[in-house]
Amino acid sequence: MSESILDRIVADVRRRLDETPEMPGLEAAAHAAAETRRQRGLRSLRGALSGPGPAVIAECKKGSPSAGLIRADFDPVALARAYAKGGAAAISVVTEPEYFSGDPEWLAVIRRAVDLPVLRKDFLVTRRQLHESAVLGADAVLLISRILDRETLADLLATASELDLEVLLEIFADEDPESAVVSGAEIIGVNARDLATFETRLDRVEELADKLPADRVRVAESGIYGPGDLQRLHQAGYDGFLVGEHLVRADDPEAAVRTLVGESASDQ
Repeated sequence: MSESILDRIVADVRRRLDETPEMPGLEAAAHAAAETRRQRGLRSLRGALSGPGPAVIAECKKGSPSAGLIRADFDPVALARAYAKGGAAAISVVTEPEYFSGDPEWLAVIRRAVDLPVLRKDFLVTRRQLHESAVLGADAVLLISRILDRETLADLLATASELDLEVLLEIFADEDPESAVVSGAEIIGVNARDLATFETRLDRVEELADKLPADRVRVAESGIYGPGDLQRLHQAGYDGFLVGEHLVRADDPEAAVRTLVGESASDQ
Protein backbone atom coordinates (compact mmCIF):
# COMPACT_ATOMS: atom_id res chain seq x y z
CA MET A 1 0.00 0.00 0.00
CA SER A 2 1.45 3.38 -1.02
CA GLU A 3 2.15 6.09 1.51
CA SER A 4 -0.68 8.61 1.83
CA ILE A 5 -0.33 12.35 2.38
CA LEU A 6 -1.54 11.74 5.94
CA ASP A 7 1.31 9.26 6.49
CA ARG A 8 3.84 11.82 5.23
CA ILE A 9 2.45 14.63 7.36
CA VAL A 10 2.47 12.53 10.53
CA ALA A 11 6.01 11.27 9.85
CA ASP A 12 7.21 14.86 9.43
CA VAL A 13 5.39 15.97 12.59
CA ARG A 14 7.14 13.22 14.55
CA ARG A 15 10.47 14.20 12.98
CA ARG A 16 10.03 17.82 14.03
CA LEU A 17 9.15 16.76 17.56
CA ASP A 18 12.28 14.62 17.73
CA GLU A 19 14.43 17.48 16.45
CA THR A 20 12.98 20.17 18.73
CA PRO A 21 13.79 20.12 22.45
CA GLU A 22 10.83 20.29 24.79
CA MET A 23 10.45 23.56 26.65
CA PRO A 24 11.65 23.13 30.27
CA GLY A 25 8.74 23.03 32.70
CA LEU A 26 6.19 22.61 29.91
CA GLU A 27 3.91 20.18 31.77
CA ALA A 28 3.77 22.38 34.87
CA ALA A 29 3.08 25.41 32.69
CA ALA A 30 0.24 23.53 30.98
CA HIS A 31 -1.43 22.71 34.29
CA ALA A 32 -0.99 26.31 35.44
CA ALA A 33 -2.58 27.55 32.21
CA ALA A 34 -5.47 25.12 32.68
CA GLU A 35 -6.04 26.42 36.21
CA THR A 36 -6.09 29.99 34.90
CA ARG A 37 -8.74 29.05 32.33
CA ARG A 38 -10.83 27.39 35.04
CA GLN A 39 -10.67 30.50 37.22
CA ARG A 40 -11.62 32.80 34.35
CA GLY A 41 -14.34 30.49 33.05
CA LEU A 42 -13.97 27.61 30.62
CA ARG A 43 -15.22 27.95 27.06
CA SER A 44 -16.92 24.70 26.14
CA LEU A 45 -16.85 23.47 22.56
CA ARG A 46 -19.43 20.83 23.40
CA GLY A 47 -21.70 23.49 24.88
CA ALA A 48 -21.26 25.72 21.85
CA LEU A 49 -22.28 22.88 19.53
CA SER A 50 -25.24 21.69 21.60
CA GLY A 51 -27.72 24.46 20.89
CA PRO A 52 -31.04 24.04 19.09
CA GLY A 53 -29.79 24.78 15.57
CA PRO A 54 -26.76 23.95 13.42
CA ALA A 55 -23.49 25.33 14.82
CA VAL A 56 -20.59 26.40 12.61
CA ILE A 57 -16.96 25.89 13.63
CA ALA A 58 -15.30 28.46 11.36
CA GLU A 59 -11.73 27.69 10.41
CA CYS A 60 -8.66 29.88 10.16
CA LYS A 61 -6.54 28.04 7.60
CA LYS A 62 -3.92 29.73 5.44
CA GLY A 63 -3.21 26.85 3.05
CA SER A 64 -3.45 23.12 2.47
CA PRO A 65 -1.71 20.42 0.41
CA SER A 66 -4.67 20.21 -1.97
CA ALA A 67 -5.51 23.90 -2.33
CA GLY A 68 -2.14 25.59 -1.84
CA LEU A 69 -2.36 29.14 -0.52
CA ILE A 70 -6.04 29.79 0.17
CA ARG A 71 -6.01 33.47 1.11
CA ALA A 72 -3.19 35.80 0.13
CA ASP A 73 -4.11 38.53 2.66
CA PHE A 74 -4.50 36.00 5.48
CA ASP A 75 -4.89 37.69 8.87
CA PRO A 76 -5.92 35.11 11.48
CA VAL A 77 -7.17 37.62 14.04
CA ALA A 78 -9.20 39.65 11.54
CA LEU A 79 -10.65 36.41 10.14
CA ALA A 80 -11.57 35.07 13.58
CA ARG A 81 -13.24 38.35 14.54
CA ALA A 82 -15.23 38.33 11.30
CA TYR A 83 -16.36 34.77 11.96
CA ALA A 84 -17.44 35.67 15.49
CA LYS A 85 -19.45 38.67 14.24
CA GLY A 86 -21.09 36.44 11.64
CA GLY A 87 -22.40 34.05 14.27
CA ALA A 88 -19.87 31.22 14.38
CA ALA A 89 -20.13 28.94 17.42
CA ALA A 90 -16.38 28.28 17.66
CA ILE A 91 -13.10 28.95 15.87
CA SER A 92 -10.82 26.23 14.50
CA VAL A 93 -7.16 27.17 14.05
CA VAL A 94 -4.98 25.06 11.77
CA THR A 95 -1.50 25.28 13.26
CA GLU A 96 0.60 22.74 11.26
CA PRO A 97 3.39 24.81 9.64
CA GLU A 98 4.89 22.71 6.85
CA TYR A 99 1.87 21.50 4.88
CA PHE A 100 -0.79 23.98 6.00
CA SER A 101 1.32 27.15 6.54
CA GLY A 102 0.02 27.36 10.10
CA ASP A 103 1.49 28.77 13.29
CA PRO A 104 0.69 27.57 16.84
CA GLU A 105 1.07 31.14 18.11
CA TRP A 106 -2.18 32.02 16.31
CA LEU A 107 -4.03 30.17 19.08
CA ALA A 108 -3.00 32.67 21.72
CA VAL A 109 -3.76 35.81 19.71
CA ILE A 110 -7.08 34.51 18.41
CA ARG A 111 -8.28 33.44 21.86
CA ARG A 112 -7.56 36.95 23.16
CA ALA A 113 -9.44 38.46 20.21
CA VAL A 114 -12.72 36.51 20.46
CA ASP A 115 -14.97 35.12 23.19
CA LEU A 116 -15.63 31.79 21.44
CA PRO A 117 -14.09 28.37 22.13
CA VAL A 118 -10.88 27.94 20.16
CA LEU A 119 -10.02 24.53 18.71
CA ARG A 120 -6.46 23.58 17.80
CA LYS A 121 -6.50 21.59 14.58
CA ASP A 122 -3.20 19.83 14.00
CA PHE A 123 -1.65 16.37 13.93
CA LEU A 124 -1.35 15.68 17.65
CA VAL A 125 0.39 12.46 18.61
CA THR A 126 2.04 13.14 21.97
CA ARG A 127 1.23 14.50 25.42
CA ARG A 128 3.77 17.23 24.79
CA GLN A 129 1.60 18.69 22.04
CA LEU A 130 -1.39 18.76 24.40
CA HIS A 131 0.70 20.56 27.00
CA GLU A 132 1.72 23.08 24.33
CA SER A 133 -1.92 23.51 23.33
CA ALA A 134 -2.92 24.30 26.90
CA VAL A 135 -0.12 26.84 27.29
CA LEU A 136 -1.12 28.53 24.03
CA GLY A 137 -4.71 28.87 25.23
CA ALA A 138 -6.62 26.24 23.28
CA ASP A 139 -10.01 25.28 24.68
CA ALA A 140 -10.20 22.10 22.61
CA VAL A 141 -8.01 19.98 20.37
CA LEU A 142 -8.53 17.76 17.36
CA LEU A 143 -7.35 14.16 17.65
CA ILE A 144 -7.30 11.99 14.53
CA SER A 145 -8.32 8.42 15.27
CA ARG A 146 -6.55 6.97 12.23
CA ILE A 147 -3.08 8.06 13.34
CA LEU A 148 -3.37 6.90 16.97
CA ASP A 149 -3.39 3.36 18.32
CA ARG A 150 -5.95 2.56 21.01
CA GLU A 151 -3.51 2.92 23.90
CA THR A 152 -2.15 6.26 22.70
CA LEU A 153 -5.64 7.60 22.06
CA ALA A 154 -6.74 6.63 25.58
CA ASP A 155 -3.66 8.31 27.03
CA LEU A 156 -4.21 11.52 25.08
CA LEU A 157 -7.91 11.62 25.99
CA ALA A 158 -6.98 11.25 29.67
CA THR A 159 -4.29 13.95 29.41
CA ALA A 160 -6.70 16.31 27.67
CA SER A 161 -9.25 15.75 30.42
CA GLU A 162 -6.66 16.62 33.08
CA LEU A 163 -6.05 19.91 31.27
CA ASP A 164 -9.75 20.65 30.66
CA LEU A 165 -9.13 20.48 26.92
CA GLU A 166 -12.19 19.14 25.16
CA VAL A 167 -11.51 16.75 22.29
CA LEU A 168 -12.99 16.60 18.82
CA LEU A 169 -12.13 13.05 17.78
CA GLU A 170 -11.98 12.82 13.99
CA ILE A 171 -12.64 9.80 11.84
CA PHE A 172 -12.79 9.64 8.07
CA ALA A 173 -15.93 8.84 6.15
CA ASP A 174 -14.58 5.47 4.98
CA GLU A 175 -13.90 4.30 8.57
CA ASP A 176 -15.87 2.11 10.91
CA PRO A 177 -16.72 4.50 13.77
CA GLU A 178 -16.76 1.79 16.46
CA SER A 179 -13.30 2.50 17.90
CA ALA A 180 -14.09 6.23 18.15
CA VAL A 181 -17.37 5.49 19.89
CA VAL A 182 -15.77 2.99 22.29
CA SER A 183 -13.08 5.54 23.19
CA GLY A 184 -15.70 7.55 25.04
CA ALA A 185 -14.99 10.77 23.14
CA GLU A 186 -17.93 13.13 23.58
CA ILE A 187 -17.48 14.98 20.28
CA ILE A 188 -16.94 12.92 17.14
CA GLY A 189 -16.19 14.47 13.77
CA VAL A 190 -16.51 12.80 10.38
CA ASN A 191 -14.19 14.11 7.68
CA ALA A 192 -15.61 13.88 4.18
CA ARG A 193 -12.21 14.17 2.49
CA ASP A 194 -10.48 11.11 1.05
CA LEU A 195 -6.80 11.79 1.74
CA ALA A 196 -5.71 9.53 -1.10
CA THR A 197 -7.64 11.43 -3.79
CA PHE A 198 -8.65 14.62 -1.89
CA GLU A 199 -12.19 14.00 -3.13
CA THR A 200 -14.97 14.90 -0.69
CA ARG A 201 -17.97 12.61 -0.30
CA LEU A 202 -20.82 14.10 1.70
CA ASP A 203 -22.95 11.03 1.00
CA ARG A 204 -20.55 8.93 3.08
CA VAL A 205 -20.72 11.44 5.91
CA GLU A 206 -24.53 11.23 5.80
CA GLU A 207 -24.43 7.46 5.98
CA LEU A 208 -22.29 7.48 9.13
CA ALA A 209 -24.58 9.78 11.12
CA ASP A 210 -26.87 6.95 12.25
CA LYS A 211 -23.87 4.94 13.47
CA LEU A 212 -22.87 7.63 15.96
CA PRO A 213 -24.71 7.55 19.31
CA ALA A 214 -27.24 10.29 19.91
CA ASP A 215 -25.56 11.20 23.21
CA ARG A 216 -22.42 12.33 21.37
CA VAL A 217 -22.02 15.66 19.64
CA ARG A 218 -21.66 14.88 15.93
CA VAL A 219 -19.61 17.14 13.68
CA ALA A 220 -19.42 17.05 9.87
CA GLU A 221 -16.09 18.20 8.47
CA SER A 222 -14.92 19.23 4.98
CA GLY A 223 -16.84 19.57 1.74
CA ILE A 224 -19.34 22.15 3.00
CA TYR A 225 -19.67 24.95 0.45
CA GLY A 226 -23.01 26.53 1.24
CA PRO A 227 -26.22 26.41 3.27
CA GLY A 228 -27.56 23.52 1.20
CA ASP A 229 -24.67 21.24 2.18
CA LEU A 230 -24.98 22.25 5.82
CA GLN A 231 -28.74 21.74 5.92
CA ARG A 232 -28.43 18.35 4.24
CA LEU A 233 -26.00 17.17 6.89
CA HIS A 234 -28.00 18.70 9.74
CA GLN A 235 -31.03 16.74 8.60
CA ALA A 236 -28.88 13.61 8.64
CA GLY A 237 -28.19 14.18 12.35
CA TYR A 238 -25.09 16.35 12.66
CA ASP A 239 -24.94 19.11 15.27
CA GLY A 240 -21.79 20.97 14.27
CA PHE A 241 -20.14 21.80 10.97
CA LEU A 242 -16.46 22.54 10.54
CA VAL A 243 -16.14 24.83 7.52
CA GLY A 244 -12.76 25.95 6.24
CA GLU A 245 -11.92 26.74 2.65
CA HIS A 246 -15.39 28.07 1.77
CA LEU A 247 -15.14 30.71 4.49
CA VAL A 248 -11.44 31.52 4.13
CA ARG A 249 -11.90 32.24 0.41
CA ALA A 250 -14.98 34.42 0.94
CA ASP A 251 -14.68 38.11 0.03
CA ASP A 252 -16.68 38.85 3.18
CA PRO A 253 -16.12 36.05 5.74
CA GLU A 254 -18.52 37.63 8.24
CA ALA A 255 -21.34 37.63 5.71
CA ALA A 256 -20.43 34.10 4.57
CA VAL A 257 -20.83 32.75 8.12
CA ARG A 258 -24.05 34.69 8.60
CA THR A 259 -25.43 33.21 5.38
CA LEU A 260 -24.54 29.67 6.48
CA VAL A 261 -26.02 30.08 9.93
CA GLY A 262 -29.02 32.22 8.93
CA GLU A 263 -30.21 30.28 5.91
CA SER A 264 -29.74 26.95 7.63
CA ALA A 265 -31.65 28.13 10.69
CA SER A 266 -34.47 29.50 8.54
CA ASP A 267 -34.98 26.04 7.05
CA GLN A 268 -35.72 24.49 10.47
